[in-house]
Amino acid sequence: MISASAAMTGSYDYLQVVLSVVIAISASYAALDLGGRVTAASGWVRRAWLIGGATAMGFGIWSMHFTGMLAFRLPVLVSYSWPTVLLSLLVAISASAFALYVVSRHELGMVRALAGSVIMGSGIAAMHYIGMAAMRLAAVFRFHPLLVTLSVAFAIAFSFAALILVFDLREETKGTPSRKIASAVVMGAAVSAMHYTGMASASFMPSTVAPGLSHAASVSSLGNAGIVIVTLIVLVTVVLTSAVDRRLASQRAELERGRELATINEELRKEMLERQRAEDALRRSEDQLRLVIDTIPALVWSASPDGSLDFLNQRWLEYTGISSERGLGWAWAEELHPEDREGFVNAWRSAVATGEPFEHDVRVRRADGEYRWFSKRAVPLRDELGHIVKWYGTTTDIEDRKRAECALQEAQAGLSHVTRVTTMGELAAAIAHEVNQPLAAIVTNANFCLRQLASATPNSDKLREAISEIVNDGTRASAVISRIRALLQKSPPERVAVNVNQIIQEVTILLRNEMTRNRVSLRTDLAADLPRVSGDPVQLQQVLINLVMNGIDAMRSLAHRPRELLIKSAKNHNEVSIQVQDSGAGLDPERAEHIFEPFFTTKPEGIGMGLSISRSIVESHGGRLWAESDSKGAMFQFTLPTK
Repeated sequence: MISASAAMTGSYDYLQVVLSVVIAISASYAALDLGGRVTAASGWVRRAWLIGGATAMGFGIWSMHFTGMLAFRLPVLVSYSWPTVLLSLLVAISASAFALYVVSRHELGMVRALAGSVIMGSGIAAMHYIGMAAMRLAAVFRFHPLLVTLSVAFAIAFSFAALILVFDLREETKGTPSRKIASAVVMGAAVSAMHYTGMASASFMPSTVAPGLSHAASVSSLGNAGIVIVTLIVLVTVVLTSAVDRRLASQRAELERGRELATINEELRKEMLERQRAEDALRRSEDQLRLVIDTIPALVWSASPDGSLDFLNQRWLEYTGISSERGLGWAWAEELHPEDREGFVNAWRSAVATGEPFEHDVRVRRADGEYRWFSKRAVPLRDELGHIVKWYGTTTDIEDRKRAECALQEAQAGLSHVTRVTTMGELAAAIAHEVNQPLAAIVTNANFCLRQLASATPNSDKLREAISEIVNDGTRASAVISRIRALLQKSPPERVAVNVNQIIQEVTILLRNEMTRNRVSLRTDLAADLPRVSGDPVQLQQVLINLVMNGIDAMRSLAHRPRELLIKSAKNHNEVSIQVQDSGAGLDPERAEHIFEPFFTTKPEGIGMGLSISRSIVESHGGRLWAESDSKGAMFQFTLPTK
């Protein structure tokens, strides 16, 4: 007799319990295996694996729980409502589908894992208690709240661990099978613990009310065995199918890799052939380029970014008669003329430091020991960042040009001397007046001195004053004669530091009487503290005399306004400028552009070389000479560099 107030005492069939644990472990292993296949597949294959895997996995989990319930023995007959049992199976399949979907994602963060474990754990707990609700027996269920809560917590914790393990073991590695087995044992034990905790939370109180057996059926030992066998068959089939699919996928991947490798090998073969062709073409091009470089009538060379030579063409070697090894680096400087060597090397180092194109004339020793003039030029080759990677240069023989330049300079110097002599001839009257004035004063003062000495009481103070004037007038006459002598003397140009204002003052003194004779009023505007320029004083005096005389000539016929001549000096940046401006009629626009041409003149008695020679002199000093004109007269201006 069973007491109505006491809970029924149940027991377990331990064989059935063991079978339920085996099913739990098998289902866990299948879940771990299915996670990798669902993740690896795509498209409709992925959907097929997701549906089939969820069905097999859910069936395994449900079978474990149902087998665990069948293992529980009560002293009353227990039947099961098959619609409710089917509902618990559907819940298990849904929870499995959700789990496989979660672990097949590319990422599984902590938030997603926790949310997924709550949903999956709740689904497993729901499956368990729905399965218990399918029991039909003459008893009433009573659940212990703490144990129910603990079983749900176990379900969520099991789900969290399962999601992490399945996600971690999706990819096949060397140690994956053993890890899967160990993980499946842990997961199976956790599932079993959750189930039997849930079973322990229920108490069965006897009831006199007959259970509703509509849609209910009892499960025999044979039926129980059938459930276990079918479950194991399904799980083994799933695992085998997964293994076969994995093997086929591996073979497909190997075939794909083989095709890719074949494609890569073919591309590499083509690339190697193309590279070989390119290298052959480059080699032929280099040979042709070297032939061209060795053939062109110039000495060609290249240098590294630091300025040391790293290549000399054949003509360079043949000209100097040295070997390539001896000429590379900085040893090539030994082939330069000793007087040019230091200046050239310093200029080359400066160009290398600044990266500016290089050009310099230097004398280079020939194989027979003779030195000839060469023009060395080099330009830098830069990379995309602007860094110099190489210098390329040529060395061109300019000996004939240098000789022609020397001959031209000698001819110009001779012509310049002739022009100066001609100018002095034109100024003979003015020069005579400049010399006669101090000579007349000397004669007058000398006669005064003689009279004083002849008198009985000579005035020593008057004598001293007269003698001082004689000395001053003699010095003035000597200075005039010295300037004339310098202008008439034929000597090579000499560059010294020149005071431009002093040159202007000397020319104005020399031409003072000429301007007085032609009624020309002179005005000077000389800038203070002008820097000195490097030049030949005689040549610069010649230029200024020519410009002043042209201004005087331009105003000879001027009658309706004053004849004024302005000489002005000024500093402009790194130059000193000198202006000579007259108040004549100005320049004829049609003739203005020809006035600096040789043998072009506007004066009937002129030879047309004054302005041409003046421009040549100014340009040889590194300056410029030009003319401007307006209604108030003409202005000639030239500049000289201060550096």
